[in-house]
Amino acid sequence: METSVQDVGIAVKRLQWLHHSQMSKRLADLGISLPQWDVLRRLHENPDASLHDLAQLTFQTDQSMGSLATRMIARGLIERVEGSGRAIRHRLTPEGDRLRLDGAAFVDEVLATSVGTLTPAERATLLKLLVKAGA
Repeated sequence: METSVQDVGIAVKRLQWLHHSQMSKRLADLGISLPQWDVLRRLHENPDASLHDLAQLTFQTDQSMGSLATRMIARGLIERVEGSGRAIRHRLTPEGDRLRLDGAAFVDEVLATSVGTLTPAERATLLKLLVKAGA
């Protein structure tokens, strides 16, 4: 019997839900949410990113990213810095970077129980197929 596109789509969604729920539980132990950790991760990868850049990188709207950034600034996780012209950029604080690193360890533990069980060749194939399907 041929595998349906619906079966594949549901399997991808189920894995995503599993990752999201387990990561959220683990990150809550650090006092941060998965979206907050993702902002910390993306800001580390893209220093001085604008709110719009962060929104796109974290799959949020500009408005929701603005609200999230305001809360993260109030907690001392990120800070605003002056950019060229009127641009406002953002950077990690030392506390934000510490939580990014601690959170990464939790995320790696969650992923080790799923995609980590695949061989390196299987992971490479899965990544290639997911990138192809998402293009």
